[in-house]
Amino acid sequence: MRKKIVAGNWKMNTTYEEGEKLVQGIIEKKSEVKGDVTLIVAPPFTHLCCFAEPLGKAGIGISAQNCASHESGAYTGEVSAAMLASIDVHYCILGHSERREYYGETNNILLEKVKLALKHNLTPIFCIGEKLGEREAGKQFDVVKGQLQAVVCQLPAADFEKIIVAYEPVWAIGTGKTATAAQAQEVHAYIRKVLADTFGDAANRTPILYGGSCNPTTAPELFGQPDIDGGLIGGASLKPADFISVAKGF
Repeated sequence: MRKKIVAGNWKMNTTYEEGEKLVQGIIEKKSEVKGDVTLIVAPPFTHLCCFAEPLGKAGIGISAQNCASHESGAYTGEVSAAMLASIDVHYCILGHSERREYYGETNNILLEKVKLALKHNLTPIFCIGEKLGEREAGKQFDVVKGQLQAVVCQLPAADFEKIIVAYEPVWAIGTGKTATAAQAQEVHAYIRKVLADTFGDAANRTPILYGGSCNPTTAPELFGQPDIDGGLIGGASLKPADFISVAKGF
């Protein structure tokens, strides 16, 4: 049985005070979610240290939105995987389309980040997905296969079993557009096949999340698909009621 996971990526939103209220609201509503659904919250770096304890006590995972591609050293402004692990962060989102697009993160850089996250016992939530032009050209399968083979498929089998994959069609992020359940399932099934070609049956135990304007209305049909194991949620994670409603989609 694969884990059911709903992770909220706050991106560059909320002051500390706003984040504190958001966390409290999520904690208060957590009991509405089925016990077999894992909730994860990914606040900005500035909030992680103070939010790790209350979220942990509530049984909610805490994730960073990124980590450095170096262990330590003269890299002003960067935050290492070791630093995150030292404050009880347990997950790290890597490969998000915004990091790839705006900050030039290549597959080689992301492979180093994933390795460092794993070294320090962080669970990578590794994002892959195609842009609108790639989807319209029918290249979505080539794109996700290339991203997987360049990073995830380079890992030893033991490390692969610690990975969470998130499929995020870039054309559906922040646009209000959502892939249909059938479109999402088609790509999720293909992702699992690509992983199985390298790692065998372990791919059937790997959670694959959908990220792309998933909301309380679309979540039930998406989460009902056989290869969709939850969501990486953006905008809907910034309101406790919406985030919990998404998680109730199982």
